[in-house]
Amino acid sequence: MEYQKRRGMSLFEHENTMESLSKMGNPLVVLKDIVDFEQFRSILESLFTNGHKKSKAGRKPIDPVFMLKVLFLQRLYNISDHQIEYQIKDRMSFREFLDILRNSTSNWLRWG
Repeated sequence: MEYQKRRGMSLFEHENTMESLSKMGNPLVVLKDIVDFEQFRSILESLFTNGHKKSKAGRKPIDPVFMLKVLFLQRLYNISDHQIEYQIKDRMSFREFLDILRNSTSNWLRWG
């Protein structure tokens, strides 16, 4: 018996997948439309940044709104730090919710 072969990603596979998930009732798409996480930026930055940095050496801090969204996902799906990192890498819906580019090569999420 001959089976259909997988040809790889099509040019519009990402967009088609997200549209399909949205039609199925993806709660993260609805949540992203309802909640403006940017409204928390000033509060988060005042809590987590101290203007007393001695030098520009070291890694730049992770965006506080991004981290709020990550913590929100952890709480919503009841998953650990290790699992959230895995799930973000694995699940397109999580990456879309967090506004992570598909082909991003940056090490955007690494705890310890």
